[in-house]
Amino acid sequence: MLVESRYAINPTGAAFRLTLILGLLLLALSASSAAVWNPIQGMREFSRALEFDFTEWTTQALFQKAVSAALRAERFLNPVQQNALVKTYLEQVNTTAVWNARLDQAVAQPELADRQEQISKTRQELSAAKQRLAALAPLTEAVLQSQTESILAALGFGVGGQVLPPVLYQVTDLPLNLIVSPRNEIRTVFSTNLIAGLDTLQKEAVEDGIYSKYAYSALVEPIGGLGAYPTMVMRTTNFNWLAETVAHEWIHNYLTFTPLGIRYDSNPQMRTINETVANLAGEEISRALIGRDFPDYALPIAGPRSRSRLPEQNPANPADFNFRAEMRKTRVRVDELLEAGKVDEAEAYMESRRQFFWEQGYGIRKLNQAYFAFYGSYNDQPGGGAAGSDPVGPTVRRLWARSPNLKTFITAIRGVRSFEALQGMLRTQP
Repeated sequence: MLVESRYAINPTGAAFRLTLILGLLLLALSASSAAVWNPIQGMREFSRALEFDFTEWTTQALFQKAVSAALRAERFLNPVQQNALVKTYLEQVNTTAVWNARLDQAVAQPELADRQEQISKTRQELSAAKQRLAALAPLTEAVLQSQTESILAALGFGVGGQVLPPVLYQVTDLPLNLIVSPRNEIRTVFSTNLIAGLDTLQKEAVEDGIYSKYAYSALVEPIGGLGAYPTMVMRTTNFNWLAETVAHEWIHNYLTFTPLGIRYDSNPQMRTINETVANLAGEEISRALIGRDFPDYALPIAGPRSRSRLPEQNPANPADFNFRAEMRKTRVRVDELLEAGKVDEAEAYMESRRQFFWEQGYGIRKLNQAYFAFYGSYNDQPGGGAAGSDPVGPTVRRLWARSPNLKTFITAIRGVRSFEALQGMLRTQP
């Protein structure tokens, strides 16, 4: 039905408004392309063609989640069946990874007899493994989503019995993260997501291009989870890590429209507060979940654990080498050199330390200012690690230690608008 407008249209005024809008659009477009005076945007010449487009992925993921929500098949599984499903899923993840490695070997192994036959058979097995994994994934994700929501409601995050936003995640090939930092200080000035699967040479082409043309430090690094919606989570056989990452990314979603979440990218301190909060909360939620619903995967609490966004690497000599302590020492020294204006010396020192870490079993591809800008945000464990002597993480942990429970902690810190406000909050508390 057509509805008559209550107001007459002034053709002259409409034309003026249209002209004004077009002019503003042209101005905006020209401003966005004027990289000559905006080096941060200019850097995208090296990343633009590789940047990840979330639109298609989100549309497909939401459709799949809608189908799963309509079926609610997880309701018909008892706890024993849910645990069996998780075990089968993790085993299938491992089987798929094994066949993928065998295909790599069949392609690369020198002087392999019947190479093409081996490749063909292995590809068939890999395809079948992927199909079985794809069939198991939706129901496994639905089970973990439902049980995580139940734990969140028990912890006080439910509103009328409903957790908002609902827990939605999908295991997928994650985009890579491009981080850019000035060379004379450690600070993220630009960050974007790149398509998954870039090889080392493609990563280095982006990093070296930004370094050579703009004199900024850059790093293309994998991530373990991403707070899109549904959240994106890396495929893994480590159920503890999976549960913790799902909870971590949900906390980011929960904080999205709070003062803390809105200011995520406002400065490095706010980024560190957000990530430290999500790490602490993710660990608390996942331990409660596993203890209640998946006790076969419960881990003993034997002190603090490293919480990067990726599963930990296996050091060559774990009893003789303290990665966090050595990385903290590295970060502190780099900060000292940069503060003294010794940029070249700092970069040479970081490369020597990278080689040292490599010898200890930690295959760090590139250790630079962007590395510390990224990993220094995760500062929930004592010792500093890549955060060095940054006081932000310890301050968040002090508030966490004073809070009677997780909900009280999140309720208090979600209103924080600056690191100074967080410090003031601690001064006023008993």
